[in-house]
Amino acid sequence: MKHDHRSFAPAIKAQGAYRSDAADRIRRFVPMVRRLAWHVQGGGRPGIELEDLMQAGMVALTEAAQRHSGPSEDGFAAYAKLRVRGAMVDLIRRKDGGAEVRRMFEKDVLPLIGAIAVEDVRKGHVTGVADALLARGVPRMAKLIFSLIRQMFRFAVDRDIIEADPTASIRKAKIGGKDTERERVLSDEEVRQLARQAPTAGLMPTTEAAIWLALSTCCRIGELLAARWEHIDLERGTWWIPPENSKNGKAHTVYLSEFSRRQFAQVKALNGAAPWCYPNRGNTDSVCEKTVTKQLGDRQRPALAPMSGRAKAEHTAALVLPAGKWTPHDLRRTGATMMVALGVLPEVAERCLNHTEENKVKRIYQRHSYENEMREAWRLLGERLDLLTRADAGNVVTLRRA
Repeated sequence: MKHDHRSFAPAIKAQGAYRSDAADRIRRFVPMVRRLAWHVQGGGRPGIELEDLMQAGMVALTEAAQRHSGPSEDGFAAYAKLRVRGAMVDLIRRKDGGAEVRRMFEKDVLPLIGAIAVEDVRKGHVTGVADALLARGVPRMAKLIFSLIRQMFRFAVDRDIIEADPTASIRKAKIGGKDTERERVLSDEEVRQLARQAPTAGLMPTTEAAIWLALSTCCRIGELLAARWEHIDLERGTWWIPPENSKNGKAHTVYLSEFSRRQFAQVKALNGAAPWCYPNRGNTDSVCEKTVTKQLGDRQRPALAPMSGRAKAEHTAALVLPAGKWTPHDLRRTGATMMVALGVLPEVAERCLNHTEENKVKRIYQRHSYENEMREAWRLLGERLDLLTRADAGNVVTLRRA
């Protein structure tokens, strides 16, 4: 049987385009893999090399790029991030041969239910383990061990060792309650005080600028530290955050106020030769996303000795504010709160935060971009910060809106 090979040309062309798209996605999302590797290594166990995590992440990214057929770039970013992080976590678990899990079971699980046959374990036995941990005041450990117990019983069901999973009807949210959400918001007076304290806190100029950029753009600190100059247009006043840099995998445009533009201009005067706004020391990538968080935290330890190689002793209380410890994420929350106080609609403030709309109907049918409203919200916030951070900020009076 003879075939006209020309009939296969469209399919061959489409296959080539598919491979090209996959390769392009892999190339663009390599920085995301690197940032996740830094993050996972920081929270993992000693002995895990960054290169090993990168390799596991790149394998997962390649598989994700080859398997994901959806046209949405936002959708791929979220999918790839999930696959890459999962691969890295699995690597950490394999590296220690399960030693850490075994240690937790021997300490907190087996003394309570180790003598019970697996098929005889009931819901009450599992909750008893969690309750003992909660009584010790370690709710996060209770959640972790519950997840491991559930994983064990699901494996047993899959292998027909038992017929039913005793954890199936237990809601994880009930183990130790919901995770506590931070509510820290800096007051106007604290913003004024921060403007006075930051210049003498021994911070790098770019770190000081990062404080005001996080506050004035309401961005996530990781998004700022991964930013590239090619995505920032100071003349037009825009900063585009690509999906691979966004936590929720959605691209986002920030309309920069004059206040924000000045901060970026200061950073560019120092780091403009690099592709990244915040390059690492070797100028091979952006800095670790924990860099700024550590610098700010090191300057809020008044009763503790300075950490080796970090903040000097005279700076350990340099950024302490009256209402307690604050983080870069608290600056993001503060910026959004100030927007609403200035009369910005909460829905617009949510868009400025790049939060995903939880209401499915709104997400599908309400397609208004809110571009003009968002631009105005950032302008109002910038003007307010201009007032609060200037030299005579003590004379600024906060007016309550009716």
